[in-house]
Amino acid sequence: MQIQQYIKELLYLHECVTVPNFGAFLTRTVNVMIHSETGVFSPPRKEVSFNRLLKSNDGILAHYMAQKEHVSYEQALRKIEKEVVVWKQRLNTQHLTFAGIGEMRLNPEKKISFSPYGVINFDLNSFGLGDFIRKTILVPTFKKEEPQTQPLPIMENQNKENLMFTPSKTENERSPILRYAVIGIIGIALVGISYYFGDQYLTNEKAKATEMAQNKIKSNVQKATFDLGALAEVHLDLEATPVEKASTPLAQPFYSVIAGSFRSLVNAERKLAQLKAEGFDAAFTEVNPDGLNRVAYGRFTSKREALNLHNYIRYALQEEVWYLEEK
Repeated sequence: MQIQQYIKELLYLHECVTVPNFGAFLTRTVNVMIHSETGVFSPPRKEVSFNRLLKSNDGILAHYMAQKEHVSYEQALRKIEKEVVVWKQRLNTQHLTFAGIGEMRLNPEKKISFSPYGVINFDLNSFGLGDFIRKTILVPTFKKEEPQTQPLPIMENQNKENLMFTPSKTENERSPILRYAVIGIIGIALVGISYYFGDQYLTNEKAKATEMAQNKIKSNVQKATFDLGALAEVHLDLEATPVEKASTPLAQPFYSVIAGSFRSLVNAERKLAQLKAEGFDAAFTEVNPDGLNRVAYGRFTSKREALNLHNYIRYALQEEVWYLEEK
């Protein structure tokens, strides 16, 4: 059951997770779906399928399991092989369930048939997103008023009396003044915006020109040559006595998978700590004749174990390594 959980976690990160000698789980991206009749919007998702023909070990599941359980790569691979044997025996009599992924059973042709559950969305970009229904937007309708057929009567001052108030100006008489005021405000705002963005543009251009000038000066200084004149010759008479470096043979031969050689011991120790954090049994080898500190993914007394680790790192993890025999 723990291996099934590892498979589910890896499907979030990889498009293909292969179980050696069993098959591969694949993910396929499905774009946004909009149901025009129901108004349901579905976010992007990744659906899972199974291919029983992809059985070659790609190292992803075993390496992930080794990191999670703090065991070696070979031990994790043996656990997977034992679990696969149990899965194949169970399929002969009943169905096989992968929690959160799908269900497997044998069809009448004795081939594995996979039915995905489709409950979990393995697309990390759509994490937390679910389906939602679009609500219909109601557009309000207004009833058009019918124009009046007869003009309103105008009341006249028959007695010619002085009125206590003066009629206000109509909307048509006020509109030109308001129109000019609005145009003036808009013009002032446009001038202010133009000045602000123009000043920002000039500032950015000055900064770019300054940076280009500094880079040019730095480049000229680096390329410059200086005439220091002719130096006086100094003759030294030295007598060197060759020292033969004694090599102490090892008690037994070692076979190592080298990750790198470092002149600095600090850099070598940093690389050693990184490999141990990734789950490898890393170690130092003998210092090479040039005085370089060599860091190995693993140091073995068995040549076969060293070659297996070398092939896995080089072809499965696609890392640059080389093989060393210490005698």
